[in-house]
Amino acid sequence: MLNGKRIAVVMPAYNAEKTLEITYNEIPHDVVDIVILVDDQSRDETVTLARKLGIDTIVHPKNRGYGGNQKTCYLNALTKGADVVVMLHPDYQYTPRLLAAMAAMVAYGEYDIALGSRVLLGGALKGGMPFYKFISNRFLTWAGNRMLGVQLSEYHTGYRAFTKEVLLNLPLEENSDNFVFDNQMLAQAVFFGYRIGEMSCPTKYFEEASSISFLPSVKYGIGVLRTGMQFLLQKWGLQQYPIFQREGRKLPV
Repeated sequence: MLNGKRIAVVMPAYNAEKTLEITYNEIPHDVVDIVILVDDQSRDETVTLARKLGIDTIVHPKNRGYGGNQKTCYLNALTKGADVVVMLHPDYQYTPRLLAAMAAMVAYGEYDIALGSRVLLGGALKGGMPFYKFISNRFLTWAGNRMLGVQLSEYHTGYRAFTKEVLLNLPLEENSDNFVFDNQMLAQAVFFGYRIGEMSCPTKYFEEASSISFLPSVKYGIGVLRTGMQFLLQKWGLQQYPIFQREGRKLPV
């Protein structure tokens, strides 16, 4: 616990057998109350290993996609009484050693959402991010900042911490089940006025680390730009979108 708040770590998993154990072992278990892994129909032994490690493991009966996996993660963390939820990818791309600091940023009420940025202090390229991905990240972040009216260093990190209020109140069920879920969630948080903080986080790119291939990356980029345009049209009162409606579908807690 931190500041009397129950801390949950959720891990959306797909073929994470080779990196799961090292990721799990570096989680600061002295401050984490709950660890949940949601497996999206992996083709390796991710589930067997997770259960061997004693992780609370949920297996989707069919592949739901990255966004669908997160919805299951957050729903189960809230059901188990979490006050702060940290998403940590089990592919060891983000260091679990910063998890306590990430959780503290929201547990002590400074922010509603905390992001582990790969870009602050040049961490992305130092960690081996492919140059074309770095350029895409920079362009999409620049575009996102212009459309949403904020100044984040990046929108595309998978290392995030949330208060339970954010997860309960955002209409997350209106979001995509695919990769653009991440961007939609941040756009919603900005639209509804939640406070977002960032901290520098080193990253590692290696063979076993998960990465979006080229065509899904293009689809993701288009989805990010579409979300930004929807944000503006909703803000200007020119169009209505379920992802930006307070009465939109929320997690069924």
